[in-house]
Amino acid sequence: MGDDIDARYEVPRTAEFIRARAYTRVALQGVFLFLDVKFPDEMLRDAAAVARALRRELGCGGGGGGGGGGVKLFVMADTAYNSCCVDEVGASHIDAQCVVHYGHACMSPTSNLPAFFVFGKTPLDTNACGCSLLECSRESDKRILVLYGLEYAHALDDLKAVFAELYKSHSHSVEVQYADVLCSVMSPSSAAEREQGQSNGSTHSDDLSIQSDGVPKFVNNCCHVEGSTHKYSLGGLTWSTSIDDNMEDYLLYWIGQDNSAFANIVLTFNKCDIVRYDTVANQPSRDVSHLMKILRRRYYLVEKAKDANIIGILVGTLGVAGYLHIIEQMKDLIKAAGKKSYTLVMGRPNSAKLANFPECEVFVYVSCAQTALLDSKDFLAPVITPFEAVLAFSRGREWTGEYLLDFKDLISTDKPEISGTTEEARFSFIKGGYVEDNCLEENEEQSETSLALAEVTEKALSIKNQNNDAVLYQGGAKSAIDYLKARSYRGLTGEYEGPAPDSVLTGRTGRAAGYNDEKTESTQ
Repeated sequence: MGDDIDARYEVPRTAEFIRARAYTRVALQGVFLFLDVKFPDEMLRDAAAVARALRRELGCGGGGGGGGGGVKLFVMADTAYNSCCVDEVGASHIDAQCVVHYGHACMSPTSNLPAFFVFGKTPLDTNACGCSLLECSRESDKRILVLYGLEYAHALDDLKAVFAELYKSHSHSVEVQYADVLCSVMSPSSAAEREQGQSNGSTHSDDLSIQSDGVPKFVNNCCHVEGSTHKYSLGGLTWSTSIDDNMEDYLLYWIGQDNSAFANIVLTFNKCDIVRYDTVANQPSRDVSHLMKILRRRYYLVEKAKDANIIGILVGTLGVAGYLHIIEQMKDLIKAAGKKSYTLVMGRPNSAKLANFPECEVFVYVSCAQTALLDSKDFLAPVITPFEAVLAFSRGREWTGEYLLDFKDLISTDKPEISGTTEEARFSFIKGGYVEDNCLEENEEQSETSLALAEVTEKALSIKNQNNDAVLYQGGAKSAIDYLKARSYRGLTGEYEGPAPDSVLTGRTGRAAGYNDEKTESTQ
């Protein structure tokens, strides 16, 4: 069992990483390394065994406590946000200096803490997969780009060898390219630390360095031009193509399950031919129609968002680098469109949580790329991505078919131009006619900074309701205050008729099975 745990969870490599980096924190009672081991829920049953194996490998013994240079392991579960992201919020509660992330990962850059990734080793039948890849190369005249879930990265070398052996016995020629894993370590570092590291000659080839302002030093956008090549990075994978080639010239061969990582690939490269190799059934599949339906629905949500006046910005991450930039950018974009925005911090949105904010006609969800798509069919209001918000709130912007899930691709330092004049009416596909968007002057009268929160609340609650039959002036509310004024029910009043309750109430003592003032037949 111990050897199996060591291999599956890469315990020796993890321990070597800890010793090599020598993360230390000076404290009054000695020097300790605080290591935060983050387990997804499905792997939680192995958490204790992995922690024991790491302690044994590090030579900490069972206590891990008193001496200098000791290692403390903290196991986290039930993360506040998405489990594929590094939970920097939970790690900060115990002053962790490092996060070891196990299992499926979106590889979103971290903001403050270094992260070490253990992807796991899901079994893969390389012979069957190699035969399927060879058959796919026969049927298509396009070059093939092999992409995969990170949990299958361990079998990539074996797959290459199997395919090369099979390819020798066939006369047709085809170009097969394999994506590489972007990195296994992410280290947020300031510019000064990077300069110091370069001067000391210390480099890490598998590191992804992040600047202190949250903007990646390594360009982690989906596509970036470097010299005469296009460099792509998506979902923890990276590959390069010639500057003259387009992704539409490739057939994408995905190895893995139909999960969020695969959806990210399909929606981003929705014009490419895509084949998915099902590792459970050991057979290929070309059916991606269900994801294309999602793409069509997203276009509908963009059109619906254009008619919204009150926008809620859902903050679904506090650890992905650059999330503050995109939140401010969304605020500026919504303000420039003559609409109101309210920022809500929410770990995992659901219909019950969002129902507490009925005034919001649409929500913009700021999250990592692999959790950005929320199925909002059961929600009172649609939930869109930052990319869809740019399409909806930028006047004259048209959807060309491209789709971006990673909000880092949208981060810009340029603020949208705010015009004080009312633009011409636009055609609404939802309402079936021409509508005029709210002008900026109307929203400026209700600016969030014009009144303190207490004054705004007091003013809203004191206004007499003049429309008892309406819950909301349909399409007329331009802020949460307008929405509250138009509601027929605004909660319980503070007026109390009748005798005042006692200022001090004495509770009952004893156990619920039988309080002290209760007498049963057995005690009489």
